[in-house]
Amino acid sequence: MDLIFSNWLLMYLSDKEVEDLAKKLLQWTKSGDNKRKNNPTHYREPKFYTKLFKECHMNDDDGNSYEFSLVSCKCVRAYVRNKKNQNQICWLWQKVSSDNDRGFQRFLDNVQYKSSGILRYERVFGQGFVSTGGLETTKEFVSKLDLKPGQKVLDVGCGIGGGDFYMAENFDVDVIGIDLSVNMISFALEHSIGLKCSVEFEVADCTKKEYPDNTFDVIYSRDTILHIQDKPALFRTFYKWLKPGGKVLITDYCRSPKTPSPAFENYIKQRGYDLHDVQAYGQMLKDAGFEEVIAEDRTDQFMKVLKRELDAVEKEKDDFFISDFSKEDYEDIVGGWNSKLLRSSSGEQKWGLFIAKKN
Repeated sequence: MDLIFSNWLLMYLSDKEVEDLAKKLLQWTKSGDNKRKNNPTHYREPKFYTKLFKECHMNDDDGNSYEFSLVSCKCVRAYVRNKKNQNQICWLWQKVSSDNDRGFQRFLDNVQYKSSGILRYERVFGQGFVSTGGLETTKEFVSKLDLKPGQKVLDVGCGIGGGDFYMAENFDVDVIGIDLSVNMISFALEHSIGLKCSVEFEVADCTKKEYPDNTFDVIYSRDTILHIQDKPALFRTFYKWLKPGGKVLITDYCRSPKTPSPAFENYIKQRGYDLHDVQAYGQMLKDAGFEEVIAEDRTDQFMKVLKRELDAVEKEKDDFFISDFSKEDYEDIVGGWNSKLLRSSSGEQKWGLFIAKKN
C-alpha cells in the first residue's frame, strides 16, 4: 500500500491489538525508498476513457456477464493554478448485467451514430452540429425562443452540443444537453473543454429521465423525437418539466398523411422511426396541454439546405472526403442525402417545425 488510512478505529482496540496492527501496517506499507523519482502526467482525450470503460466486460464464477453502463458525464470546471487542468471530465459508471436491454443505445453507437459517421456529419454541418443547416438553422429557430439570461434550457437529443454552446454563449442561459448516444456525448464533452459557458451533458433516455416539475424555461429538440414511439407520453412529460410560460421548440422528420409507399414504409420500419404528419404532430402537443401551438411544414427549407450542403460536398469531393475519410464515406453520404431529397420531393417525407407554450 502507498497509503493506509484509519478513522476512529484504534480507540476500540486493546493495547495488544494496537501493537499487532502496527506491525501489520508496517508490513503492508511500501518503503519510502521506492518512491518514484518523477510523476509522469498523461493528458488524454475524453473519448479514450469513455471507449475504454464502455468496452470493459467481465464474467463471474457463475458465468454471469457484466459491463459498465454510462450514467452521466460532464465537464467540471476546477479553479487550479495550472490552466491545463481548468476543465476536467467527471464520469459516473454503473455496473450492469450484459443481458440488460440496451439494444437501441448500441444501435445508435454502433450503426447510426458511429464515431466516423459523426465526424462526417460535423464536417458537413459545421463544428458541433449534426442536424440540418447547422448553425444557420440553429440561429433561426433559437431566435423564436426569446431567451433571457439565467433561464434553464433542456436540449433533448443534443448531439455533439453545437446548439447548446450557441445558446449558452450568446444568451447567457444554463443548458443541459441529454442524448442516448454515448458517442454523441463524448464528442460534446470534448467540444466543451476550454469553454466558460454553462453547459452540462448527460447520457440519458428522455423517456426514463426524471426532473422536478417546473424546472425548465425552454425544452429544445432537433430531429430526435422520430425515435420515440410514445410521443404523447413524452409531450406530457415535457409539459410537466416546463415552468409556466415555458416554451418547447422541436424540429423533426414527419410524413405525408397519405398511405406511404411500400418502399418508404419499409424504410421507416427498418430505421425504427415513428413518423406522423405535421398537423397530427401539432395536435399531440395540444392534447398534452400546450397552447399557442405552431406546426409548420418546413420541407421546402429542408430540401433547399440539403441541396446546398450536398453541392458543397460534391464540389469538394477529393479534399472533402476522399483524402480525409474514404470513397465509401463519400458515397454513403451522397447516396443517403439523395434518397432524402427524393423522398421529400415526392411528398412522402416531411420536415416540421413545432413551437408551443405552457400557460
